[in-house]
Amino acid sequence: MAKVWQRVSPTPSGRFWDELNPSPFAHRTPLLDSLADEMGLVRGDDPLCTVKRLMADVHRTFEYSPKSTRVDSPIDDVLSARRGVCQDFAHVMIALVRRLGIPCRYVSGYLFQQPDGSERSVDGATHAWVEAWFPGLEWVGFDPTHNTTTGEGHIRVAIGRDYSDVPPTRGVFKGSSAMRSELAVGVSVGTVPGFGTDTTPFVPWMSREAAAPLVTESVASQQQQ
Repeated sequence: MAKVWQRVSPTPSGRFWDELNPSPFAHRTPLLDSLADEMGLVRGDDPLCTVKRLMADVHRTFEYSPKSTRVDSPIDDVLSARRGVCQDFAHVMIALVRRLGIPCRYVSGYLFQQPDGSERSVDGATHAWVEAWFPGLEWVGFDPTHNTTTGEGHIRVAIGRDYSDVPPTRGVFKGSSAMRSELAVGVSVGTVPGFGTDTTPFVPWMSREAAAPLVTESVASQQQQ
């Protein structure tokens, strides 16, 4: 077993520095260590099976509760309340997987919603899950919110250490303060580069004059839920 884990647990420097070391929203705390002890988190005979069991434990331990956290909620808020949204499930799992010495990263994207409405996440909102690295398999996706490995319905947009690297609403606008910017999201599922082409154009934003100052709920907060 030791030899297997030596292959899957590279040194926390070089290629996997970002995926093994603490990050702003995914790091060890006393509450995280207590959770690991509660779950009986240890290196099993097979690293992949160990991570799958961990995903199931996170899914079972935390309640999916929209608007129970903010985009900047620290990991201890989620650990103490035992509830959160997909972003929080991902942060907890990332911190625990890194605790095992396995490279793990945050994925932001969208989840294709089934007609039966069985998904926990909100239709049209961004979704978050994690990817862990295994030798021979490379990056494998895990969705702790739904307790499943990722598939065709998980549409990856960005990857990073945690949410702080890939917020969906970050950007810069230069222009008149009387301009109103509008953001639209479009998803076009096509062929993989190298195996076909997808030339569907998409204009992500536009602007127009605003009649009055805008006072709306935080777009980041809406997207995060």
